[in-house]
Amino acid sequence: MSHPKSLVFAIDDDASVRKGLARLLRSAGYKSEIFESASGFLARLPHGGPSCVIVDVQMPGINGMDLQETLIQHRRDEQLVFITGHGDIPMCAQAMKAGAVDFLRKPFRGDELLQSVQNALIRSAEQRRRSAEQNEARRLLDLLTPREFEVMQLVITGMLNKQIAGELGTAEKTVKVHRGRVMQKLDVTSVAELVRLVERAGIAAVANK
Repeated sequence: MSHPKSLVFAIDDDASVRKGLARLLRSAGYKSEIFESASGFLARLPHGGPSCVIVDVQMPGINGMDLQETLIQHRRDEQLVFITGHGDIPMCAQAMKAGAVDFLRKPFRGDELLQSVQNALIRSAEQRRRSAEQNEARRLLDLLTPREFEVMQLVITGMLNKQIAGELGTAEKTVKVHRGRVMQKLDVTSVAELVRLVERAGIAAVANK
């Protein structure tokens, strides 16, 4: 069963294909929006929930491969399922390497496409969940002062307060105060929880502080 906020987009310059895709998605219970061109799709505001884009590879103007590159450049999280009557192995490999969920040759079976759509929506929902967790972890880390952040970085390596004090050239009791504030601000009660939070934030979040 799809997420209640899931939306499937379909882009194809062939009117008969668009009609068939709309009918198939409707029969499977998916909410969908159908576009004649990739430019029309890009003019729409990004969807605020899990989403999948079924897109033809060969189209006038912005083709499917161009669309994939554009979405990656703008850090969009829609998951792509390519359909094509002209695709070759190198093109398929390029699309999959760039993160496509599937690459189907026309004519494809309806159940085959629907399985790809389901996989794409599951991946999209998971990616959005991870992104939300990362953003929240980074928000919490931003609450720390530069000194608290320094202490936190040493705490997650397993260093004791006395060792951290020696590393930073300060008193052990001062480190203890900073450490307590770190745990309070980040709402964690153990070093293990602290490590997991930093991992969720990502290495870049730590390095850029």
